[in-house]
Amino acid sequence: MSVAVRVLIVDDHQMFADALVSLLEIEDGVEVVASVGSGEEALSVCGPARPDVVLMDIDLPGMDGIQATRGVLRICPEAKIIGISAMRDPQLLARAVAAGASGFVPKTRAAEELVRAVRAAAAGEMVLPDGDLAPVLDRLRNAAERSAEWDARFASMTGREIEVLQAFADGLSTEEAGVRFGIAARTVRSHVENVLAKLGVHSKLEAVLLGLRAGVIRLDETEASLLRNLP
Repeated sequence: MSVAVRVLIVDDHQMFADALVSLLEIEDGVEVVASVGSGEEALSVCGPARPDVVLMDIDLPGMDGIQATRGVLRICPEAKIIGISAMRDPQLLARAVAAGASGFVPKTRAAEELVRAVRAAAAGEMVLPDGDLAPVLDRLRNAAERSAEWDARFASMTGREIEVLQAFADGLSTEEAGVRFGIAARTVRSHVENVLAKLGVHSKLEAVLLGLRAGVIRLDETEASLLRNLP
């Protein structure tokens, strides 16, 4: 029997939080370990609850979801954070990714997509609504200057690790990256673990962001230019 994915819900809108609990509790292999309404509560329960995935409302009062994401990851570095918000704002998503989130799902999405997002995050995949990867990464890739420290970290990576990182920037899943390189998905996951350890980040999305900032991988310029010109 497989181990259930442990989920912590952090949302100050009680009706929405209750709906998430009801939705996830009927799913096989998913266990809601806690549901809280503030970032402060999230920090107090995440240690004992040991969540695999945290559904984090970005628009929390007091300590917002960005701050709470950083705090949760300090206490539970293995947790995967999915930002959720009523607003579909690339800048908001960009901040969540920079804080360590593995992805983002708008609250307006169907219930089935939220369930898929939980399972995908638990499996280590990036979680983004269709079409959102390019504009977010394009917005962030020049947000920080290169430094000798980051150059050294990327210099320690193998050619295949860089190729795997590029595959994720291209929007491929772990399985699809394995097909591209003719290797098993578990081998791709091993490369991902090495990349995250060398860069000291929590998610593939963070690693892709840093790779773009450092210039070791690139975003497809045709797609990015088209998205930049959208109204």
